[in-house]
Amino acid sequence: MIIEIENLKKSFKDVKAVDEISFNVREGELFAFLGVNGAGKSTTINIISGILAKDGGTVKICGNNIETDADRIKSEIGIVFQGSVLDKKMSAYDNLKSRAGLYGIFGKAFKARLEELTALLDLKDILKRPVNKLSGGQKRRIDIARALFHNPKVLILDEPTTGLDPKTRITVWSVVEKLRKEQGLTVFLTTHYMEEAATADYVVILDGGKKVAEGTPHDLKTAYASDFIKLYKHIDEAEKYFAALGLNVKRERDFVEIELNSTAQVGQFFADKPEFFEDFEVLKGNMDNVFLKVTGKDLKEVRND
Repeated sequence: MIIEIENLKKSFKDVKAVDEISFNVREGELFAFLGVNGAGKSTTINIISGILAKDGGTVKICGNNIETDADRIKSEIGIVFQGSVLDKKMSAYDNLKSRAGLYGIFGKAFKARLEELTALLDLKDILKRPVNKLSGGQKRRIDIARALFHNPKVLILDEPTTGLDPKTRITVWSVVEKLRKEQGLTVFLTTHYMEEAATADYVVILDGGKKVAEGTPHDLKTAYASDFIKLYKHIDEAEKYFAALGLNVKRERDFVEIELNSTAQVGQFFADKPEFFEDFEVLKGNMDNVFLKVTGKDLKEVRND
């Protein structure tokens, strides 16, 4: 395991921000760490990266203990924070040069690494521009280059694509997948986009500082997510019929949606009420459904809290 967290605790006065959580991250995997704002995600990241001291528990990164090998751990981690940490008055180039200097990367080594990242993230046309003149997507590419400059083994992405346009989101993820495939980079992700979490190798969900669910996306969907039928004909009759069966029914303007107890029910309902199925679709449960079922919260609705 490249990240090992055991019984991690952190409180702020009477608030238990992180309440004895444990999890492991395998080398080279995409690990998704989910929760609404205040669930404990950022606190955990700040502890892992050495920004914040823990109250209890064990943190190991690449086999190194955070209490005794903090400097070594920092050299193995790159972080892309939710908010940009670039100096807005400096050029993108000077921001990267300054960051590289903290890791002893100078001269030819700096130029060589800069060329690699410029090609990877398409930075050529923006390096000399002041950061405050860059778009949000351009700043994000520089943030990622900054985090990758010292070739970390673990890349922490704290809501990296929030607020970005679709093209930049695609660019970010193509870079991440390229590095995972070619260099075995481990990616620790927090996100409010469930379609990103659905591509993860493993997921941990936090709520109120506690771990409330974990597993592969497939296992979580199997355990927590329901399938649905959407019916577009005979809406009034279908709504009454399925509600009378005790099923969860949601009525919209041009369809009625029924939450299934099992996918096998579709066949039964089709046989019993074929007239309802003139126009329909079956929707598989997704990670949004998982999150709502586990936490009682809709992550899409709290995304901007």
